[in-house]
Amino acid sequence: MFDYQLGAVESRFADIIWENQPISSTELVKKSEEALKWKKSTTYTVLKRLCDKGIFKNEKGTVSAVVSRDEFYAAQSERFVEDSFNGSLPAFLAAFTKRKALSAEEVEALRRFVAEYGEG
Repeated sequence: MFDYQLGAVESRFADIIWENQPISSTELVKKSEEALKWKKSTTYTVLKRLCDKGIFKNEKGTVSAVVSRDEFYAAQSERFVEDSFNGSLPAFLAAFTKRKALSAEEVEALRRFVAEYGEG
């Protein structure tokens, strides 16, 4: 499991990479300036930090993901449930549904998911 989190701005930056990969570092600087109002140095500093964490890689000026967006956020969700609910998904769902009612479609989707998981 990944042992790191992204702040709100880092998440927006990571999304730029995930949505455009592989992307040249030059193009990443342009997109970061447009979306985040960052200077070139800020882009490279944050990119280096995320590469050091093993989320992305920058090889010969081309940036791409080592970890997909889905993999990253799945690991973050797993960590949250582990840290907050002692790893109990039922405890998480019980807490979640106390404040937010599930729609009939969501309940049915969960039933299908559980049934498929039990079969597989």
